Amino acid sequence: MTSKADIFHLIRRIVCALLITAFAPSLVQAETTSTGWLTSPAHPPVQARVVLTGDVDPNNQTVNGFIEVTLDGDWKTYWRSPGEGGVAPSLNWQASQNIQSVDWSWPAPHRYDLLGIDTLGYKHDVIFPIALHVEDLSQPVTFAGTLTLSSCTTVCVLTDYPFSLSFNPEQLTTDVDALHLYAKAVSQVPKASPLLNDVNAVWDSNSQTLQVSATKTLPWQSPDIVVDSNAEALLDVAYSVPTVSVDGNTVTATFKASSWMGTPELSGENINLTFIDKDFLAEQHVTVAAGLISKTTPAFSFGSAVIFALLGGLILNIMPCVLPVLGMKLSSVITAQGLDKKHIRRQFIASATGIVFSFWLIAGLLIALKVTGNAVGWGIQFQSPFFIGLMVVITTLFAANMLGLFDIRLSSNTSTWLATRGDNSYSGHFVQGMFATLLATPCSAPFLGTAVAFALAASTPTLLAIFTALGIGMALPWLLVAAFPALAKHLPKPGPWINKLKSLFGFMMLATALWLISLLTNHLPFGSVVLITLAVLTLAIWRVTKVFGKKRAILVSAFGIVLSTSALLIASLTTSHWVTPLPQDLPWQKLSEQRIAAEVNAGNVVYVDVTADWCITCKANKIGVLLQEPVYSRLQAPDVVTLQGDWTVPSESVTNYLQKHGRYGVPFNIVYGPNAPEGIPLPVVLSDKDVINAINWAKGANNG
Repeated sequence: MTSKADIFHLIRRIVCALLITAFAPSLVQAETTSTGWLTSPAHPPVQARVVLTGDVDPNNQTVNGFIEVTLDGDWKTYWRSPGEGGVAPSLNWQASQNIQSVDWSWPAPHRYDLLGIDTLGYKHDVIFPIALHVEDLSQPVTFAGTLTLSSCTTVCVLTDYPFSLSFNPEQLTTDVDALHLYAKAVSQVPKASPLLNDVNAVWDSNSQTLQVSATKTLPWQSPDIVVDSNAEALLDVAYSVPTVSVDGNTVTATFKASSWMGTPELSGENINLTFIDKDFLAEQHVTVAAGLISKTTPAFSFGSAVIFALLGGLILNIMPCVLPVLGMKLSSVITAQGLDKKHIRRQFIASATGIVFSFWLIAGLLIALKVTGNAVGWGIQFQSPFFIGLMVVITTLFAANMLGLFDIRLSSNTSTWLATRGDNSYSGHFVQGMFATLLATPCSAPFLGTAVAFALAASTPTLLAIFTALGIGMALPWLLVAAFPALAKHLPKPGPWINKLKSLFGFMMLATALWLISLLTNHLPFGSVVLITLAVLTLAIWRVTKVFGKKRAILVSAFGIVLSTSALLIASLTTSHWVTPLPQDLPWQKLSEQRIAAEVNAGNVVYVDVTADWCITCKANKIGVLLQEPVYSRLQAPDVVTLQGDWTVPSESVTNYLQKHGRYGVPFNIVYGPNAPEGIPLPVVLSDKDVINAINWAKGANNG
């Protein structure tokens, strides 16, 4: 018979067995280094787990582990900054015991487009390394809390995953599989890299644009740059998909920034830059500087630049600053009459070669300036009084040769060599081509400015290629005759009229020399320029006396004085009948980027003209458009401010302004306003319609 004691013992065993069965999972979990896969019945496509590697760092009092998330199909979760949509994963560990803090590391994200919204995150499987900072490694630890994950396809679900993991740090043993996954995840986390240098970030508040640039020791492959920030003022700022360009070892990315809280201001703030490239990950922290961002179109390719260079070089032949040289070209064409096709072809190839060679010389000068850290730009040689003086000498000697004042064809004397290079020898045609190019450089023709800007911002081989294309473009008319020498046969036949025509061309070249002398007033006292002018004219009269006699010299001098005086007198008395007199110049004020921003903020329109006295195209724009109606009156309206940058002589501020806008030559005209704080660049050759439309658009009016 069973006693009461036996019954009591039996009941106790049954209760113990039931208790063990009920709490077995918790006891097992308390002894392992993983929570196992955590799931939610409401959202089966996503599961997560917390895993410890068993690796303990006594010096830093940390225990390493990771959070692994798996997602089925097209479900994805997000990075620490999710982009324009989504919610970043978060971890609430306040229920933990003996833990001081938790560090969460983020592998490099991928970009995803969700219904037109750019997001940053992960698909399929992602592992986030974590480090638990333990208060006392000798005591038990409980890591408990809630992992919150946002996961999306075309819909988004926010899911909580409660977890609890208890362990004793001193009793942990290394889990090889977990350590392997942890190491793999750590390798995907961007860190500071010694391969990166010259990392910069510039914020243009006018256009709400951020531009980031960085140079890497090794070449870039297909880089992407991600921006985020821990700064409280920037937590709600979203950054667009960047426009990325690579030039050699330098990458540049441009972002549009926006915030639902209002207009963001990044200047002076600290941001994180994550660089993602093939076999390269890095993260850099920088402070954003204020500035203006170049408007150069990043998508402008090398092939497009070559085409623009060919067209720009071709158009240079008809630009105002090249017109004086056309006489010399036409003289060469006419005197080519009677030659066989072989000689005609060689003469024109010699001229074309001279043009291309001159462009190579200019390219070499610009490369040297870039290497030495100096400013570069199209036509900057006209900022040098020495170059202008040399051009005065060459132009005067060419004029004298065409006027027949030099009969010696070859000599060791340098001046005589220059004077005789305008003949029909192959070297003469070569020098003519070089000279035409040098006189063409004050002009910035359509297509030319874009091609030159691309070249000057690119590598040395690219610069040489673009300038070669410019030379070929300008030489195309010569190459056309060289390819079809029969074209020269259709020109007027030679005769006595050629000498008269050459004299006319000679006077055109002499006028060019006087124009070049006038440019020296920007570098020399006015009295010195007057003396140089008188010296050139005296030398010309003296040479006329030597070659043609005193009577001819006196006659030419008297005729020139009477003709010029009469022309000035008649012009002053009859100007109103045959030409519209130019009004007083516009009230230009000195270019200032701070002034531009202040006037735009005040609701005004700012018209900026960057010009130079040696720029013929600038003069044509001024006389033909800016000082003509309706532009003249519109620029004097109360709501329009006119600023001018003078590039006649070297100016660091003007050069920097041009280069910030992707320009390396003049003229450059741009209009700012409340509706266009970043500015509306105008074409090289202005029209009244372009100017009026830009002003109306910048102001916010209907531009028609």
